[in-house]
Amino acid sequence: MSEINENSGENVNNLVPEENNAPVLNETVTEPKEIKVTDPQEPEVKQTAVEQTESKQTDSTQSGNKPVSKTPFNKNSDKAYSDKPSNRSGENRGYQNKRERPKGDTIYSDARSLAVKILTRVERTDAYLDKLIDFEIRTEQLNDYDKSLLNEICHGVIRWMRRLDWFLNGFYRGNWEKCTPEIKNTLRVALYQILFLNKIPDFAAVNEAVEFVKRISTQKHADVVNGLLRTIIRTKNDLVYPTREIDEVKYLGIMQSHPNWMVRRWIARFGFDDAALLAESNNKRPILTLRINTLKASKEEIFKRFDERSIVYRTCRYIDYFVTLRLMSKIYLDEDFKDGKYTVQDESAGLPAVLLKPTENDMILDMCAAPGGKSTHIAQLLGGKGKVYSVDKFDAKIKMMKQNAERLGITNIEFIQDDAADLQDERVKDLKFDKILLDAPCSGLGVLSKKPEIRWKREFEDVLALTEIQKNLLNSAVKYLKPGGVIVYSTCSTEQEENMDVVKDFLEKNPEFKIDNASQYVKSELVNTEGCIETFPHRHNIDGSFAARLIKK
Repeated sequence: MSEINENSGENVNNLVPEENNAPVLNETVTEPKEIKVTDPQEPEVKQTAVEQTESKQTDSTQSGNKPVSKTPFNKNSDKAYSDKPSNRSGENRGYQNKRERPKGDTIYSDARSLAVKILTRVERTDAYLDKLIDFEIRTEQLNDYDKSLLNEICHGVIRWMRRLDWFLNGFYRGNWEKCTPEIKNTLRVALYQILFLNKIPDFAAVNEAVEFVKRISTQKHADVVNGLLRTIIRTKNDLVYPTREIDEVKYLGIMQSHPNWMVRRWIARFGFDDAALLAESNNKRPILTLRINTLKASKEEIFKRFDERSIVYRTCRYIDYFVTLRLMSKIYLDEDFKDGKYTVQDESAGLPAVLLKPTENDMILDMCAAPGGKSTHIAQLLGGKGKVYSVDKFDAKIKMMKQNAERLGITNIEFIQDDAADLQDERVKDLKFDKILLDAPCSGLGVLSKKPEIRWKREFEDVLALTEIQKNLLNSAVKYLKPGGVIVYSTCSTEQEENMDVVKDFLEKNPEFKIDNASQYVKSELVNTEGCIETFPHRHNIDGSFAARLIKK
């Protein structure tokens, strides 16, 4: 489970009346020195056959594309349709853009074109969506409105990519899977605005898409994009959706934009209705949650500050020093944030530290500490006493955690760059700890609302591979534990293989341990029948997570 930071743009409520935008982190993005655009695979527009009395006259802006009486969702287009958005780059035919751009002009100069740039990089690489967005919104290129629009479009397109592709695949003549990523993402960005952002005029979405394609490709392709999008606009109230009766897995996967393997597992485990609610929750805009740093400020002091600034807040249900906010833009610039009076952390990410129950003078090991939210939470619960040893493999993450601890005024954390499975650092290799937190590397399927790109980058085989790492780390924790000590194993996944199955495997290999029922430490509604914390977005309105408290018998 990880700590997420809020972006610095304004909220996009004036675009669409829903929750806050997803928070973002920071990472440098490098521009290619030379931009070459491949030619889309001879795209044409397939017109809809929805029965209507509308005249079949050619739209003057469609460059001659005429409606045809053929449904966009025929067996041929369905055959080419994939349950996961394609990341193929298409055939590079050596095409060079012959359109001369004005001197000083840039290809990526506004929120929509930057969204295409970001989405294309996410599709082609393992880059994190939030970090790419964060880099762009920290520049002076965009105003606050456009920063929020960029954030909204990027997260929205990734969330709803499969549904968007379902429609685009139906209207696109040619092989949609082989369409170049730049053109494909330009169409997705425009269609997302048309279908989901009801306060952005359709003509604006189309015009911006067409002008961008002119900059990166030819007039021919701009005309095709123009015609395709205008065709969808004319018939968007009569678009053809998949039906549950034919294939409920495909139906739910398309309607809620998740890959089939995920949906199939959830239907088998929870039933169709519960699986649908879980998928729906994953598509909601995440709510900003803060953990009040009680080492620097009381809850009452922070609530008073919010009231003075007319910030709407709500105390969280499960941990009373966590609060959710309706809107708080530019949190990086907020004085109370910079002073360390609170930090950004989901309530589910706070549960493992509560379950660990640190007590005065405890010596605690956080085996996989980055990005550091749980370590600082544990140090906060210790009241500045005791000692937390926070371990991570990577120097950059250690530096980030140190900066966060300094901001929060926490001094009882020792940061160690090492491999948690085999500690060699002189400061810890011979130590035994009172309590150990293992927040294990996991699939992240519990935080899909905050990190929507995960759904398109994971396969079930990845889950199975991660379970081996998790089992190894959990078994390694035993050698660092004092007699009578406590281990808390946690993930931000909803999948059984990463959660209860790992714990059961550990108990079989270490029969001297047992599960200490979590209902003694948190509200019982969060605890499953085996005595472990297990949360789901659609049931608890927090991120999906798991935590087990293990003690020697």
